Amino acid sequence: KEAKKKLKISKHSEKNSKSFYSLLPNPTSSSVMSENQSEEVQQIEKLYEFSERLNASKDKSQNVGDYEGIIKMSKTSMKAKQLASQLIPRYFKFFPSLSTEAFDAHMDCIDDGDLGVRVQAIRGLPLFCKDTPEIISKIVDVLVQLLSTEEPVERDAVHKALMSLFRQDPKASSTALFTHAGVTPTTDDQIREKVLNFVRDKVFPLKGELLKPQEEMERHITDLIKQSLEDVTGGEFKMFMDFLTSLSIFGGKAPQERMQELVEIIEGQADLNAQFEVSDTDHIDRLISCLQLALPFFARGAPSSKFLNYLNIHIMPVFDKLPEERKLDLLKALADISPYTTAQEARQLLPSIVQLLKIYMPARKTGEEMNFTYVECLLYAFHHLAHKVPNATNSLCGYKIVTGQPSDRLGEDFSELNKDFTERLTVVEDLTKATMKKLTQGMTEHNKAMSAAKTDEEKASIKTKKLNTTTGLRTCNNILAMTKPLHAKVPPFIGDTNLNLSWKEATKPLASTTATIGAKRPANSSNGSGNNVSAKKGRGSGAMQSQLVNKAFEGISSYGAGRGGNRNWGGRRGGGRGRGQGRGRW
Repeated sequence: KEAKKKLKISKHSEKNSKSFYSLLPNPTSSSVMSENQSEEVQQIEKLYEFSERLNASKDKSQNVGDYEGIIKMSKTSMKAKQLASQLIPRYFKFFPSLSTEAFDAHMDCIDDGDLGVRVQAIRGLPLFCKDTPEIISKIVDVLVQLLSTEEPVERDAVHKALMSLFRQDPKASSTALFTHAGVTPTTDDQIREKVLNFVRDKVFPLKGELLKPQEEMERHITDLIKQSLEDVTGGEFKMFMDFLTSLSIFGGKAPQERMQELVEIIEGQADLNAQFEVSDTDHIDRLISCLQLALPFFARGAPSSKFLNYLNIHIMPVFDKLPEERKLDLLKALADISPYTTAQEARQLLPSIVQLLKIYMPARKTGEEMNFTYVECLLYAFHHLAHKVPNATNSLCGYKIVTGQPSDRLGEDFSELNKDFTERLTVVEDLTKATMKKLTQGMTEHNKAMSAAKTDEEKASIKTKKLNTTTGLRTCNNILAMTKPLHAKVPPFIGDTNLNLSWKEATKPLASTTATIGAKRPANSSNGSGNNVSAKKGRGSGAMQSQLVNKAFEGISSYGAGRGGNRNWGGRRGGGRGRGQGRGRW
């Protein structure tokens, strides 16, 4: 008993008010113990003796026999295994000649059929590294394999053991852990998924505590993440990017070079060095999603030239061949990026924007349909690009803007271009005003229908129609605000971001409509391109008018809703261009 009192118990056992003595049966009942129970008691008492001598010894390396005894006892009874699982890692560093034998015995306890033995052995794993940090990577590898356990208690022990290692040595632990986050020919998808979930749920939220020294560790974890991005899903990539942007080295005071670093990471995922094939819908999805992710960094000074060059050279020439649902997403992305272009980029991209405007702004008496959201996107991009290079519009739209540069081309006659462009603007305005009238009348009908609705399903349907109508009115107001200045011979192109695009939440109501402007669009609204109103269908009443109102602007949404933005956001990237393992759609 005196020896047992001298024995130091593990910190974990102290924390949970448990001691090694709890493994012993009640001595008062020893007279009725079975032979097996008596043997188990003897084994535990023997373990205590080994531990007492080791604990008292000044040169523990001389007590080889005691450590060998502990290893031997780890192969006996259940409670002896539990106790041995605490003692093996405690004295591990003193017996390098027995390291393989000791570790193998501990691993046998981890593979034991008894849950209590396994949990105790898992808890002991970080103790191996306390004085022998060179084996951290090996211990992390063991724990990673155990992440797939279905037992909650066992899984919790694995998580705590990994976090203990992170606190001991964050650099070595993160390096070892991230070797399982990338994709190699031997990658186990299930293990990799468990690792990524652990990183997301346990490591990332405690970055302030774990990543010390801060700048050094943030740089280290950034490099590890970069190495893990060769073959990721869209969701995984967004998770990593969200984490990187939360680091102080990429924070609000970060220099422009850091923003460029983030954009370069995104450019790698967008495959901007690959030849574009219009049939490769996965690539266009990835391109649009990556462009959206990069927008905040463009706003903070990162160059957008690589994205814009790729769009201008590979995408714009085949725009008409893209699937309809991709066209809207791409035009929204172009509108969003246009305020952050350079003058050179604006001059290169502007001809493609003007060409699309002439396609989607119908000429008078042609009966062509007009897609209002397309026109809104294109006009917004046109204004911001033209604001940077106003004289480029002379040869494109027939304006007469003087800058004193040869590119003014004032000696050439572009009057026919100006006549065609302004006529199209007028047709757009007429269609927009007619549509606004129908939408406003439709809002009145929706309000009446809402008052008469009885079921929750009816009310939800009407609410969706009202929100779509509201968004349509915002689109119309934006179009009129952007076409009006373009009738001047020297237009005052819009160069600020005060005009709020219709698919984004409005900053303030627009007084010219009766609807409540600024309501968020519901996530379940479709994201197609059905917001077409024919120039021939100028009138209508009753049921016909109601149908026009309902269909006028359905499909207006932000990125990621409906069929836009983050589609196929859950599958692994494809290997169509020879990259990665070809693990499904991005």
